[in-house]
Amino acid sequence: MSTPDTSRPVAGQGGDRAVGDAGGDSEFAAHQTTGGAEAATATVIDKDYPVTPVPTHARKGFFSLAVVLLGFTVFTPTMVAGAQLGVSFNLNDLIIVIALGSLVLGAYVAALGWIGARTGLTTVVMARYTLGTRGSKLASLLLGGTQIGWYGVCIGMIGDLTAQALGWDTFAAKAAIMIAVSALMCITACYGYRGMYWVSLISTPLILVLAFWVMSRSLAEVGGWAGLAAIEPESQMSIAVAITAVVGTFVSAGTQAPNWTRFARSGRQAVIACLTGFLIGNALMIFFGAIGAITFGEGDFVLILYRMGLVGWGLFLLFGNLWKSNADAAYSFGVAGAEAFEKPSKTRFIVVGSIIGTVLALIGVHEHLPQYLGLLGTFIPPLGGVIIGDYLARWRRTQMPEGEKLPRFNLVTLGIYVVSCALAWSAGELAIGIPPVIGILAALVLSLALAKLSPKR
Repeated sequence: MSTPDTSRPVAGQGGDRAVGDAGGDSEFAAHQTTGGAEAATATVIDKDYPVTPVPTHARKGFFSLAVVLLGFTVFTPTMVAGAQLGVSFNLNDLIIVIALGSLVLGAYVAALGWIGARTGLTTVVMARYTLGTRGSKLASLLLGGTQIGWYGVCIGMIGDLTAQALGWDTFAAKAAIMIAVSALMCITACYGYRGMYWVSLISTPLILVLAFWVMSRSLAEVGGWAGLAAIEPESQMSIAVAITAVVGTFVSAGTQAPNWTRFARSGRQAVIACLTGFLIGNALMIFFGAIGAITFGEGDFVLILYRMGLVGWGLFLLFGNLWKSNADAAYSFGVAGAEAFEKPSKTRFIVVGSIIGTVLALIGVHEHLPQYLGLLGTFIPPLGGVIIGDYLARWRRTQMPEGEKLPRFNLVTLGIYVVSCALAWSAGELAIGIPPVIGILAALVLSLALAKLSPKR
């Protein structure tokens, strides 16, 4: 617990900010700090407010928020996790495992999303109030760096699968594809919430229709639902490992849900939108992958469409879902960069991060990154648990007020984060329980229990 930093945090420089009442999520009320609202508003040059609370006039309706979050989770690489489950469980057990894992994931993301809506802040800016003005740089590095890595993985995937579909084997052809699609995703992210909304609104319904059609073709291969239920699993997997796989598909990205739910008009809207995306959307993609693995021996519907000779539709599914999901990733590392360097605009960080991710894809690092990034997934969920616990214990009544004097490092919460990460990692090594859930719960409980040891407000 260090000496307080008497400078105002960047998150406290906004004009209007939406807050909830101490007891629930009724209507948001406009709030201004004493003397500085007009001057602070003039410094905000980014309409997405990456380091300031989203003002009341910029809030979005439920439909808009649900479209963005559903578009975020309709992500074909999630089908790979579903494929692993599909060959390990019968139909009834498969549905139970997906439902349980999705409930855990949805509850965690919804809690963070609720806080994002009530404070109007991104995850990395909320980390300033939890970890300190300098301690929050850990969150920015962890969340932003991980998203740059996944951005590169997706760019490389698009290059490889597109070249495979079109029979282009040269590196120059793959490189041209990667650079072109990266530029498109980068531009979409620079447009911010509005750009991601329109891409998701147009592509997500079409992708879901196509995915349901492929699922119907898959069921026809095995004689419908009765035939699918009669198929015995080829391998075995414990329930704990299976639920871990479901939770792990989007728990890292879900930690950054406040990046979008901060635009919600109420905490209730944010919760329902998060459940729509992470409980329904993510569960559907896992289920699709499982059915594809059972019926065609391939969980990725893109490759199934290739095999069926529907290369054009396969490319549409590939581009459509990775475009919007990777634009979300670019947006996330953009706002993380804005917090880390304390700048009022995300654009430069989106551009630089996109370039780094594209270079990683061009040199082939994307073929080796998923395992490493998956390991980082163990260390990201406890961050969300610390933020939730610390918010409930210390900030809920005042909604992380602007101008609050914050310490440079909150050694209590930083210590809780380290201990929770160690517990989650150990659980994974020893195959005990569900590592992401253990990390989240440990961080949440310890943050609530030890809140009084944090620097006085």
